Amino acid sequence: MTHKLSTKRRMYGLALESAIYLCAGITAALLIILILYIFYRGLGTITWELLTTQRSALRGTIGILPNILFTLYIIFTSMIIVLPIGIGAAVYLTEYTTSKKLTHAIEFAIETLAGIPSIIYGLAGYLIFCLKMGIGTSILAGALTLALIILPTIVRTTQEALKTVPDSYREASVALGSTKWHTIKTVIFPSSLDGVVSGSILAVGRIVGESAALLFTAGTAYSLVSNYFDALGTSGGTLSVALYVYVSEHGRFDVGFAIASILMIIVLIINVSARMIKKYLVYDR
Repeated sequence: MTHKLSTKRRMYGLALESAIYLCAGITAALLIILILYIFYRGLGTITWELLTTQRSALRGTIGILPNILFTLYIIFTSMIIVLPIGIGAAVYLTEYTTSKKLTHAIEFAIETLAGIPSIIYGLAGYLIFCLKMGIGTSILAGALTLALIILPTIVRTTQEALKTVPDSYREASVALGSTKWHTIKTVIFPSSLDGVVSGSILAVGRIVGESAALLFTAGTAYSLVSNYFDALGTSGGTLSVALYVYVSEHGRFDVGFAIASILMIIVLIINVSARMIKKYLVYDR
């Protein structure tokens, strides 16, 4: 009887393990198929003219150089706005606050923000940043709106990363005479850097793929602005917005797949760069 029960358990465990591997394999296969299909349709249509010129009806060119620059401007501006606020909020919730009610209230607010559709963020950003604050439809207004969108991601991922640091690290640092802030700066935060970088990568992916909110706040303009500070006050469409415009309004699926391929390459470069910076910071401390 014991032998039969043991055999059943082994078979049951083997079936569950096989199901888990199957689900993981399906997920990986879907991702690989999606990437390969986009690259198959898009890489062949990427030309030097497409990457280095701007759209012009007079010259008959379809260039996305302004859209590439606007995407990089949006990413940089959004991240420098949201990282100090998001990381600071996560540190406060994890290391400083002692009120459980306050912590639960803030976490509930963060989770609620994460569930709001981006189109509502776009409408709110247009009313607040573009109209009330007088910024107008611009890269800065789009970056501020995106900062609100990705704030929950930064806070929650950083918070979870901080929680993974053992309490013995904190106790040992305090026992050696370190202050609370010195412990956070030199022990806790470097130990949780993996989670912070992962949250930043997720946030960049959300920024790159966002279009609904930017249609309201950043606009769809395609004028080339090479100066970053001038671009902050200029209306400009990112690559995701340009993809939407070319496919939905002009029916140019070839250009759409080319832009999608460029977006994936940009995200890949940013992810690799972020991980290299993380390794440098860890080894340098």
